[in-house]
Amino acid sequence: MTDGLYLNYIAGDWVEGTSEIANINPSDISEVVAHHALADANQANQAIDAAQAALSGWKNSNPQTRFDILDKIGRIIISRQEELGEILAREEGKTLAEAKGEAFRAGQFFQFYAAEAVRRTGEQNLSTRPNIDIEIVREPIGVTVLITPWNFPIAIPAWKIAPALAHGNTVVLKPSEITPTSAYYLTKIMEEAGLPAGVFNLLVAKGEDVGEALVSHPAVAGISFTGSVPTGRKIAQGAIQHMKKIQMEMGGKNPMVIMDDADLDIAIPVTVNGAFFQTGQRCTASSRVIVHEKIYDAFVERFVAEMESLSVGPALDPATQIGPVVSETQLKSNLSYVEIARNEGCEVVSGQHLAERNTGYFQRPGVFLNATNQMRTSREEIFGPVASIIKVGDFEEAVATANDTMFGLSSAICTSSLYYAREFKRQSEAGMAMVNLPTAGVDYHVPFGGRKNSSYGSREQGRAAIDFYTTTKTTYSFAG
Repeated sequence: MTDGLYLNYIAGDWVEGTSEIANINPSDISEVVAHHALADANQANQAIDAAQAALSGWKNSNPQTRFDILDKIGRIIISRQEELGEILAREEGKTLAEAKGEAFRAGQFFQFYAAEAVRRTGEQNLSTRPNIDIEIVREPIGVTVLITPWNFPIAIPAWKIAPALAHGNTVVLKPSEITPTSAYYLTKIMEEAGLPAGVFNLLVAKGEDVGEALVSHPAVAGISFTGSVPTGRKIAQGAIQHMKKIQMEMGGKNPMVIMDDADLDIAIPVTVNGAFFQTGQRCTASSRVIVHEKIYDAFVERFVAEMESLSVGPALDPATQIGPVVSETQLKSNLSYVEIARNEGCEVVSGQHLAERNTGYFQRPGVFLNATNQMRTSREEIFGPVASIIKVGDFEEAVATANDTMFGLSSAICTSSLYYAREFKRQSEAGMAMVNLPTAGVDYHVPFGGRKNSSYGSREQGRAAIDFYTTTKTTYSFAG
């Protein structure tokens, strides 16, 4: 950082960009969290070249070396979760408690994949021919480009960077230019932990400025992207044209099914959490609440009452339960969907802009009653603190409605029936299915990902990450 400007990190050096951007606090739009240097296509190429130059040394490094560095990164992050959480809350708008939890989780990712660096094994097989030995080994794919969104500005970079490095790859990270400050501090920690120059490179830039360079550079072996479906499709098309490995996570329209035998003391808080916490700005948010007609009225009455009791306010206020929307653009989009729901015939309860609180981008959580699954508000990802409530007549209709979507990331059911729980898990067309739990909230040591337009390619997180970040080599040796 020079004169208050946060720089990019290329080949172990902090470098200026060709322009700059202000990172605005959505709780207080008069506050600039930081000014960041913006890179261009030439600097994107320099970052990729630096990662390519560092690749041989890193992929051939001792697994213990990778363990030590990644574990140190994890320990530093966890020791500084208070500081990192405050930075995250200021730049993204989630509550301080949520932000601290995210920082802690980022540290856990690095510690988990530190262990993976020394835990990786191969196979030895017998040949069908005499006196021939076969070994199957995993090798790093090479230079990886990681493109991350604004809604989890330290956790998502962590869950991509850590496995990439653990398995011997080098990295170019392009975080969202809306929330780049957490990525900057994460980079400072990686530098402090002793990561060799060029192994990791930070590139704060707008996608339209560097996208072509990141996708087409011949040294890039793989691209892991989290973001919108249109952007993911564009990246995927370019990557396939250049024969690069891709991993895409692109959102959801996740169903929360409430059966007539559900315990409302469980179902209400679970659904409120899934629909509204972190301001609904989660790809795993419960944006479609599918309720059995026998329990619909009782559920709606309690759900709306609980929703309206939520405290909306600045992210750093300890009393806040729902922070601001991340940006003016996102707020306008959310409010446009509130009007769409009203025009489609829904009874809209709350969801309004808190115009009197003009210091930030505050929106009340809202629900769209009398919704059908064919409405735009039930089919398009909104990414805000609103949810459609859809009435169904039985379990079969609930499952069919839950699955009737272009997405397939996460799903959930609240029920007291073992049969319904088992059948829902079996029939759900989603990558993750929950029982009496929110659709949001996953562990770091198991696979994460979905189906349909939610995901493309191999899973993220847990031991499944090895499938993207390595390639398989089969070797034959004559021993006769």
